[in-house]
Amino acid sequence: MAMMRLPAIHLSPRRQNMVAMAAKRSPKRLKYSTPRFTKEGELVYIEVDPCGADAWKLQPVIELLKQGAVGVIPTDTVYAIACDCKNNSAVERLRRIKKIESSKPLSILCPSFRDIDTYTMGFPRGDAHGHANVFRAVKQCLPGPYTFILTASKELPKQCVGYGTTSVKFASRKNVGVRISDDAVCQAILQEMDSPLICTSVKGPKENEWMIDPTAIGDIYGPEGLDFVVDGGVRVAEPSTIVDMTGSYPKVIREGKGPILPWMVVEDDESHLRQDLIASGT
Repeated sequence: MAMMRLPAIHLSPRRQNMVAMAAKRSPKRLKYSTPRFTKEGELVYIEVDPCGADAWKLQPVIELLKQGAVGVIPTDTVYAIACDCKNNSAVERLRRIKKIESSKPLSILCPSFRDIDTYTMGFPRGDAHGHANVFRAVKQCLPGPYTFILTASKELPKQCVGYGTTSVKFASRKNVGVRISDDAVCQAILQEMDSPLICTSVKGPKENEWMIDPTAIGDIYGPEGLDFVVDGGVRVAEPSTIVDMTGSYPKVIREGKGPILPWMVVEDDESHLRQDLIASGT
């Protein structure tokens, strides 16, 4: 197919100087704009065995993530759009691709409990005041199809938890959804990263509709700025069960693939914070 030739754009000397100054002030953005992330017909697409038998194929994706790429990876529930949580420009691009406001919290994919302890305040361990020690119970759930809402630590960049100015948005900035996915492909990627991945579920145009075909995901989100798609097969449209651990008891705010266990409490809650976290969870 013939390429369309675009008309040349001529800048005034003053405009050229402004562009040059902007480039000098934003070296990271300039580096990222190199041809390694071309979008038109250049979406990196890698098909892998869902069992992770050919995990060596993931090395290019891992390198792209470390350089600031945003792409689609499989989890043990639905597909997720993900990027390095410590790359601010990548997090901003992820928000633009999914049209997520900067005040809304996101979720993180962690390879182990060690990362959860680093980037959050951890799970309640119980005390002498009657608070239950649910950490042992949680260890039986993870890795698995659960998202646990925890209080974020200072190690987690503010771009990941929202940084709004109103009272409701300010309350949401301290919380983050946390996952340890029981998916071989997802874990193979996480084990090679230096920090957790920010993730958000890949939803369709309708409410509570998830996209489960990686080829279709690439067709829709590729033009929006997606850099790669890891195809681990068509998934079942069943998201994770979300449990809020920031209160006095474990509270289920969305029932999903993970079964509701006896130590979890089910209640209706329509607060803005809970809805924001539900929207971002995988």
